[in-house]
Amino acid sequence: MFFPLSKLIYFVITPSNFFILIGLVGCVLLFGGWTPRLGRGLALLGFAGLFLGGLMPLSAWLALPLENRFPRFTGDDAPVTGVIVLGGAVETQTTLARGQLSVNDAGERQIAFADLARRYPQARLLFSGGSGLLGSEGTSEAEVVSRFADTLGLPRTRLILEDRSRNTHENARFSADLVKPVAGERWLLVTSAWHMPRAVGCFRKAGFDVTAYPVDYRTSGWRDALMLKTYASDGLLVLDLMIKEWIGLIVYRLAGYTDAVMPAPLRMPTDPVDGASAGPA
Repeated sequence: MFFPLSKLIYFVITPSNFFILIGLVGCVLLFGGWTPRLGRGLALLGFAGLFLGGLMPLSAWLALPLENRFPRFTGDDAPVTGVIVLGGAVETQTTLARGQLSVNDAGERQIAFADLARRYPQARLLFSGGSGLLGSEGTSEAEVVSRFADTLGLPRTRLILEDRSRNTHENARFSADLVKPVAGERWLLVTSAWHMPRAVGCFRKAGFDVTAYPVDYRTSGWRDALMLKTYASDGLLVLDLMIKEWIGLIVYRLAGYTDAVMPAPLRMPTDPVDGASAGPA
């Protein structure tokens, strides 16, 4: 029930959809002669929402706290047990229709998957992604990745596929059930930087300790908070993603899928406590 309901709610409250619907309702009321004053107000609200969301840096204001929550991964000499990549980047319908791998704006997830598989030749490779369709039918992202493993340069002997999950909560739960992680193992979690807080929170809740490997940044830094967008479509695309993500963080916390609204990196034992000195007085 949660999955189809979330799809319906997100369709309605997605900013680009919402402002268009509000504007259309306003035009109907205005030109239909029922309540011209209310119709005029709704039409102006729809137009203003598209303008502010598309050309103003509103999307960057919402994206930056999410993308900066977890630092960029820097390689070290510590061994890596495995790599987990979350679905959301593969366009399954287009891939099957055209016979070649097709990815969307989150395609960096697949690029990182191939790169990490090469950099850590002993690591296990887990891809987690089912079908995003509402019906029971549909080819899973995991199946597509399996079909095009050679294209991606993924060794099939190391590849583990989780093909049942339909959301981040299920990504974490089903992945943990599949690989049964052991304390002390190091697993890199690859997903979009703006999605990393919710993803890490879900994996922690599932008892799966992971190290964040954020990719697919939608901002270049805090300077974007002061810059206008060149194309309204770019701003609305990012705004839609960020509104969905912020709502997802709140809903997941209320549903008990995470332990915090905004999960953060864990403090290491050697880190100084806030307000305390890191060294002797």
